[in-house]
Amino acid sequence: MSVISKRKQGELGGLSDRTSDIILIIFSLLILLIVAYPLYYILVASFSDPYDVYAGKTFLLPSQATLDGYKAVFAEQNIVRGYGNSILYTVVGTIYSVALIYLVAYPLSIPDLPFKKIISIFFIITMYFGGGLIPTYLIVQKTGIMQTIWAMFLPGGVAVSNAIIARNYFETSIPASLKEAAGIDGANHFRIFFSMIIPLSLPILSVMVIFSMVAYWNDWFTALIYMTNEQAPLPLVLRNILIKSSASAAQASMISGGYAELNKMTEMIKFSSIIVAAAPMLIAYPFVQKYFEKGLMAGAVKG
Repeated sequence: MSVISKRKQGELGGLSDRTSDIILIIFSLLILLIVAYPLYYILVASFSDPYDVYAGKTFLLPSQATLDGYKAVFAEQNIVRGYGNSILYTVVGTIYSVALIYLVAYPLSIPDLPFKKIISIFFIITMYFGGGLIPTYLIVQKTGIMQTIWAMFLPGGVAVSNAIIARNYFETSIPASLKEAAGIDGANHFRIFFSMIIPLSLPILSVMVIFSMVAYWNDWFTALIYMTNEQAPLPLVLRNILIKSSASAAQASMISGGYAELNKMTEMIKFSSIIVAAAPMLIAYPFVQKYFEKGLMAGAVKG
């Protein structure tokens, strides 16, 4: 039987390549719609009248388009300071966290590291068990880093799951023969790490940077526990704005007509604050997407 006959027989017995591609494209578009539409809906709702949103009149385009929600958010004096604090915490925290991840992951990728298994188990245990909020608070208080920038990332600087991904990348994507050759030439582990491991691991480095940036940018609870209002990052500032608006609406419930308007403003602030908080990460992600996908797939598979 010729190759052409086998190919035709295969197409008759199942789906052709073109049909399979069409099905996969349709399936991917459906998943994209399911994932992306909620965010798009929040964006549209932030420009719409909240009563129309709850009445189901908002679907693809804003209903009674308005910028009142964004005006209320940016009218808060602390919003610019919150942006500055978030940028500071994200930049410093990302550098610190990625540096620690590399310093943990590379030694654990060395096959002959003494007590490697015990050290790995120690790190993995911390993924499932922690001391809790009160012991952590007491440690932060006793070490004197309360209400300082260090309280934002020192207590939890190493993300163990990220360190495992980076370790797998070092083990599978960087040939052991390169490290052995460098060792034969007289390079120690520090020289190998800085001259070979870091330059060859830029894809996984981008993944660690993205993971850390998103974590620090969205972290408001740590600042709520350890920081003052002047040191609050953007998510905490937006939370305070929403709480203040909700409290005002509750106080106005005894005034005829006052509650409806203030409750309407609260809902508009709710939608607008989500977009204000998410916009920087959404803008930054497309520029590193190709490195993110490559590094994530390489670091997640251990062959």
